Amino acid sequence: MKHITFHLDFISPYAYLAFEQLPQALEGLSYSVAYRPVLLGALLKHHGQLGPAEIAAKRAWTYRHVLWLGQAHGIAMELPASHPYNPLPHLRLALATTTDGDINRHVAETIFRDVWQGGGEAGDAARLAALAARLRLQRDAGSDEVKARLKANTDEAIARGVFGVPTCEVDGHQFWGFDGLAMLRDYLRGNTWFDGPDWEGAPRRPALLRSSNR
Repeated sequence: MKHITFHLDFISPYAYLAFEQLPQALEGLSYSVAYRPVLLGALLKHHGQLGPAEIAAKRAWTYRHVLWLGQAHGIAMELPASHPYNPLPHLRLALATTTDGDINRHVAETIFRDVWQGGGEAGDAARLAALAARLRLQRDAGSDEVKARLKANTDEAIARGVFGVPTCEVDGHQFWGFDGLAMLRDYLRGNTWFDGPDWEGAPRRPALLRSSNR
C-alpha cells in the first residue's frame, strides 16, 4: 500500500476538485491518504509567485475553468460570494480537529464543501461558527499551538519543494494540480517511466532566462 500526503488549502478551487475526484481517480488501487493543511499564500510568497486571482485575466480564466471542470466531472461546485478570501480560519479549524498536522477525510470534506458549495461568504463569522459546531474540535482553533502547527506544515512543505496546492506526494514524487491526478494514478499503477531518465532528467537542463527577483 502506498501512502499519499495530500497538501491542501481550502481557498483553492483546484484543491477542492482534486479532493472530490481523488477516490474515483485512484479507484481499484491500494493507498492511504494524509490530508495536510498548508497556507497557499506562504507557498506562493516563498517561491515568488502571484496567486491566480491576483492577475485579472488569469482570475477570470480560473473561475471559468474550475466551474467547467466541476460540471464536466459531476462535482457540485459554486463559487463563494467573494474570492479570494482569508483562509486562515478554515485552516485553523481543520487543525483544531487533530492532535498532529493531518486531518481526516471527513473534516476536509466538511470544510471544502462549506466553502465551495452553496455560495455565500466563506469567511462570514456566523457561517464559520456554524461550521465549527459541525466539527469535533480537540483544540482551540485560535490557540498558539494550532497556529504553530499550520506554520510547521507550511514550512515543511516548502522544504520539500511544494509550490502550490493541491500537491500529492508519494515516495518523494510530487504531483501538482487537478490534472496531476492522472499522473499520480499512473505512478501508483507501477509505470516504470517514473524510474527512467525523463523524470529525473527533465529539470536538469540549464535555463537561459533568469527571474529578475532572484
